[in-house]
Amino acid sequence: MRSRGVSSVAGNPVLIGAITTLVVVVAVFLAYNANQGLPFVPTTELKVETPDAERLVVGNEVREGGFRIGQVTEIEPVRRDGGAAGAQLTLKLDKAAAPIPADSSVVIRPRSALGLKYVELVRGDSGRELADGAVLTATEEAIPPELDDFFSIFDEPTRENIDRNLEYFGGGFAGRGPAINRTLAALPELLGDLPPVMRTLAAPDTRLVRFFAELEDAARIAAPLSDTLARGFTEMADTFEAFSRDPQALRDTIAGSPAVLDEGIRSLPAQRPFLSRLAAISDEVSGSARALRASLPSVNRALASGTEVLPRTVAFNEKLEGTLRATRELAASPTTDLTLAGLTTTMDTLNPTLRYVGPHVTVCNYWTYFWTYLSDHLSEEDATGTLQRIQVKQAPALQRNSLASFGATRPVKGGEIDPVQKDLMGDAAALHAQLYGRAVNEKGEADCENGQRGYPDRLAEGFPADLPIVVDPRTPGDQGPTFKGSPRVPEGQSFTAEPGGIAPPVVP
Repeated sequence: MRSRGVSSVAGNPVLIGAITTLVVVVAVFLAYNANQGLPFVPTTELKVETPDAERLVVGNEVREGGFRIGQVTEIEPVRRDGGAAGAQLTLKLDKAAAPIPADSSVVIRPRSALGLKYVELVRGDSGRELADGAVLTATEEAIPPELDDFFSIFDEPTRENIDRNLEYFGGGFAGRGPAINRTLAALPELLGDLPPVMRTLAAPDTRLVRFFAELEDAARIAAPLSDTLARGFTEMADTFEAFSRDPQALRDTIAGSPAVLDEGIRSLPAQRPFLSRLAAISDEVSGSARALRASLPSVNRALASGTEVLPRTVAFNEKLEGTLRATRELAASPTTDLTLAGLTTTMDTLNPTLRYVGPHVTVCNYWTYFWTYLSDHLSEEDATGTLQRIQVKQAPALQRNSLASFGATRPVKGGEIDPVQKDLMGDAAALHAQLYGRAVNEKGEADCENGQRGYPDRLAEGFPADLPIVVDPRTPGDQGPTFKGSPRVPEGQSFTAEPGGIAPPVVP
């Protein structure tokens, strides 16, 4: 009867179907809830704020040292400090992973080349622990570059440049087998010295991360000038070709470089305040740089001329040594200070003259006119060179009662000479002597009297009206500027209209 009972249970299809259905339902329930953590398993919660969720999805694993310790249960967008958008990950970790040090960090890593991700927990060594539900803030370092981001830099122009580089470098390596062999033989020694260098670069004090960030800014700024920079590298071949002509000089330069670098390490900290102030004038320098573009053709011509002159400066400097030595002795002489102190008195004496003469140059342009017409005067050749081709006009020596004669009883008069005076005066000409002609009036406006008109018939206040002499320096009215002159005194220039006069206020 016992065997009959067992046979009846195993042979009951209804009971077998019910048990099978129950097993399937439990399996499906456990599989469905596995994405949210297995039931009845104790867990701890940790929230992580990241700059980007990096294609994470709910259910991705959380690992530590390659072992699964939890999973991502929720992803929400958040507003981070500074206003930037980010993502908050809710991690449900196994209770065995606790406690978690407060200085722990996370990294979002790819699990496969197909885009699947997981969150790696990097445990810190702090004595403080994160409480259940604490928020951990991740930096940009938590998001490594993606493989597709890496390959996206190889766009068509980059690929073409890589092809050209391979072509150039292939030609450069061709026939250099022995040199490559020597390089490979020296690599073990190089790699033996590499670990301390790498440790220095990896140290937090080195701030290599900031270096690459600044390097990115530099590349962004230099991108618009890529064509100019490429042309500069091409033209630098001439410079390196010049280096190759004198290998010994290059060796000497490299040998002296360590001492220069040591001096730089000592002096650069002292230069930092100066460099900080120099950065403040960058805006003003940028304007000068824009103006320099228009001046570059002239600057290039000047540099080309200077290249020819520069080799001769060595001999010039040798000759200049004596001059500089004499200058040093002059500076050390006790009388030099007395002489320099006397310059103040000299300038006080000279200033009235300069204030009067200055407008003749800046307003009337008489200085230029003098040199323009001087070539006509010095134009007749003689046995020793050239001579002045004009005679000084003086009073005739044989004329009776001329301007150069003594005993004349009366100046000349215009028109017909009076018969009564003719025997006393003889033949005489009119007198013109307008000395100290003006350049400007009292307001600084142009009054260029010299060379602006012929001699007036009469300009002699206080003399008899029948005498055609001109002796007064002032001509009525303002004569205005010369052909190449200016309408008034330049801005900021002090002036006087009369010799020795008191300077009015500077022209605004």
